[in-house]
Amino acid sequence: MSSDLMREAARRAVDYLDGLSTRPVAATGDAVAALSALDGPLPDAPAPPHDVLALLDRYGSPATTASAGPRYFGFVTGGTLPAAAAANWLAAAWDQNAFSFVSSPAATKIEEIALGWLRDVLGLPQDCGGAFVTGATMANFCGLAAARHRLLQDAGWDVEADGLFGAPEITVIVGDEAHTMLFKALGLIGFGRSRVVRVPVDGQGRMRADAMPAIDGPTILCLQAGNVNTGAFDPADEICGPARAAGAWIHVDGAFGLWAAAAPERAHLMAGYELCDSWATDAHKWLNVSYDSGIGFVRDAEALKAAMAATAAYLPPSEHRDPFSYTPESSRRARGVEIWAALKSLGRTGVADLIERNCRQASRFAEGLSGAGYEVLNDVELNQVMVAFRDDDKTRRVIAAVQDEGTCWCGGTVWQGRSAMRISVSSWATTDADVERSLDAIIRVAQSMG
Repeated sequence: MSSDLMREAARRAVDYLDGLSTRPVAATGDAVAALSALDGPLPDAPAPPHDVLALLDRYGSPATTASAGPRYFGFVTGGTLPAAAAANWLAAAWDQNAFSFVSSPAATKIEEIALGWLRDVLGLPQDCGGAFVTGATMANFCGLAAARHRLLQDAGWDVEADGLFGAPEITVIVGDEAHTMLFKALGLIGFGRSRVVRVPVDGQGRMRADAMPAIDGPTILCLQAGNVNTGAFDPADEICGPARAAGAWIHVDGAFGLWAAAAPERAHLMAGYELCDSWATDAHKWLNVSYDSGIGFVRDAEALKAAMAATAAYLPPSEHRDPFSYTPESSRRARGVEIWAALKSLGRTGVADLIERNCRQASRFAEGLSGAGYEVLNDVELNQVMVAFRDDDKTRRVIAAVQDEGTCWCGGTVWQGRSAMRISVSSWATTDADVERSLDAIIRVAQSMG
């Protein structure tokens, strides 16, 4: 019975994937309304698993957003690579608790291998610590927790034992265009979302090196590799040297931009970032594995381990790398399996090609929209494009109409006071033909509005 059910699930999943390129990217209103068929009182009696699966597929599948398809350009979302999706299915069947070597030798060893490959492809120190977490928010949390531990330990304070009450003050410096989830992580770690020193930025959202405050005392400097709107990078090559000399811990929020290091033609954007102390990124963005897959890296592996340490009588000392010693979570799924599969299937050149191809496609969007008379608001150096359609009102109407038309999906944003359409090209599945088809749809919709 179980094997038959899994085969049925695989068949339905394959049918869903096969239909992604021909269906509207956004769910229709009728499909969303039909989700009510899944509601109702909790049943008193069990239901046949095949019937449960059929209901989910019948009503759930049509109401999804086709973000796994080739023409979804919202929220810097990559589709899942075939090897990663298949590995995810297999790992789900394994049903491993990946918190320790004892609980899963396979998950732990595969994660360790994947971590080494990630350090290699991203050009990070080979002995830095790593944490596989839910996303960049928790990856930022890990880096900030390690920073908090090291800075306060150096000041003679044990923050894990005694908390922040009465602790020496730590100054946190951020750019004015830092991502909102960095502020969330700062709040979670106890530094506060508002209790920061903000550095002015330029027209692309880059921290201005000439506006950096003097650093004195325990300090965390947070840089951004890849602004979520423009794709721009803070000038680490100008900032990091003086900051390190002053004793600051330098943390990088590189949810998608960190992957520029893997592409020879984009690696110059990462100049200076090798001097940093911790880095946060998402594998579910540009490596194109399934959600939730974030990764935190910390140069001082012992600081990360000290910040995340947990002990109990049922957790005996281990000679292996136990993942729970490096992450906020204990019990969790085997995220490393699909990351390993993605890297194994792509190889170094495949990762580089994925990044370069998406960047080239983003440039084509910018070229096509500019050629049609619309204003591109950012320097397209990476995979992000922002475009305005005359005024704020028309821009918002074009975004809504494009989403409703269904050929592609692009989100909206506000950039330095102006409404804009944000196009994020992040998927392995996007072909040049998909870009041209999407460009035609966007321009056609915009022109129909005068």
